[in-house]
Amino acid sequence: VFIKSDTAFCGGARRKNKKFDDVIFVVFLRKNDYNCIGEIMKEKFLEIYNNNIKREGADKLLAWLEKTDFFTAPASTRYHSNFEGGLCEHCVKVYHRYKKLLQMEYGDDYANVLSEESIAIIALLHDLCKVDTYKVEYRNTKVDGNWVQVPYYSVADDLPYGHGEKSVYMICGFM
Repeated sequence: VFIKSDTAFCGGARRKNKKFDDVIFVVFLRKNDYNCIGEIMKEKFLEIYNNNIKREGADKLLAWLEKTDFFTAPASTRYHSNFEGGLCEHCVKVYHRYKKLLQMEYGDDYANVLSEESIAIIALLHDLCKVDTYKVEYRNTKVDGNWVQVPYYSVADDLPYGHGEKSVYMICGFM
């Protein structure tokens, strides 16, 4: 896809390989433009969450998530999905990948192995520990011979638990 750099585009593309036939989101956004893909991923997250997670306290967890930076935070500081809205997008992608892997392993019987609710909880909330953890800071960088301040993400973790343990701990506060 060729587009002008001053335009925004959201779309999808298909990728086929030996094991998967997935829809991969292809997104070209103006610099600092989160709205398009961020809103799509938030809607997708909420749809999966509301359709699958029915446990007592799930509504309270979702209400809390809405008050945090979950839907706008990056998934990491430098690696996967390190952009605004990346955490939500990453969790939605993990959900779809996890379901594909379970289907590959167990076929149509995967639902007898793990409930749709458990799949959604595991995948969508596996990185809950990253909520309100990343902060935007600025550093000086030379661009075209001039020093400019550019944003980057830093970590400010008030509860430095292990990655998985912290997510489970946070979920248990609600469900």
